[in-house]
Amino acid sequence: MTPTLRTERLVLEPYIPEDEEAFVALFQDTRVSRWMGDGPSSEAEDRALFGRVFTKVYAQDLFDVWAVRRDGLLVGHAEIKRTDTVGGHEIVYALAPTVWGSGLGTEVAEAIIAYGFDTLGLTEVHATVAASNEASLVLLDRIGFEHVRDIEEDDGHTTRVLTRRASATDKATLTR
Repeated sequence: MTPTLRTERLVLEPYIPEDEEAFVALFQDTRVSRWMGDGPSSEAEDRALFGRVFTKVYAQDLFDVWAVRRDGLLVGHAEIKRTDTVGGHEIVYALAPTVWGSGLGTEVAEAIIAYGFDTLGLTEVHATVAASNEASLVLLDRIGFEHVRDIEEDDGHTTRVLTRRASATDKATLTR
């Protein structure tokens, strides 16, 4: 069961059915979706994805997926899941352009990482980022991710695989 996480300014909590319109609006914004998965999808595909959050992900407890809220409004999406691409757990997050540049990306990423280390007991977490997504690459570098390798995608683009290993501080927390 996906737990609720809190940061200084955000609440990460499981989606509720009433979030569908805000979820679809977030994923339909090409400034956001261009960096997610295979890029922008149709509105119908995003609605189907939202439905699968309930019918598959939550129903089968597959992995943790959160609605990211600030002051009660949905401003983003976050998840942590095991993927074969990285051979471990990958963090995924997206924020609405209206909150870009406010430090919320760092808050979301740090909250998911802490959850991975503290709750899931992971010793490392990964992120996959388009090589052209400078903002995310800078953010992840700043919070301790290291570039591990590149994946050449079928469409000719490059995806960076980044890893953050649990620090001595994180490990001390894990052994408490």
